Amino acid sequence: MNDAPKALDGLGPMKAMSPGVVDFLFSRLVTGESPEDHQWRSEGVVLGEQVPGAELARRLSETDLEALTPLELFEYVRASQRLVAWAEHLKEQAVAHYCSGEPARAEVRPGRRG
Repeated sequence: MNDAPKALDGLGPMKAMSPGVVDFLFSRLVTGESPEDHQWRSEGVVLGEQVPGAELARRLSETDLEALTPLELFEYVRASQRLVAWAEHLKEQAVAHYCSGEPARAEVRPGRRG
């Protein structure tokens, strides 16, 4: 029997990292620095602390997933989950209001969508 390790065929943790992320981590390793990029914390509110809403949705939609480190990708997923929960809550409030039996508005004001 051949006990040689089988090729991973792109499986495992390295598959999740883009070449740019691998280069970044390698350069940090060579210089003896931490593999985490702490500079992004000084550039404003991080995704993990962004309040759910339109701004978080915009930031998530504009994020280049290939450029994220594994830790940043984890935070991205968590922020996405918070945004989904927030939107689900809005939907539940709207359904409850709809089912409450309050009289419907007969007119739609210009410039207002509903």
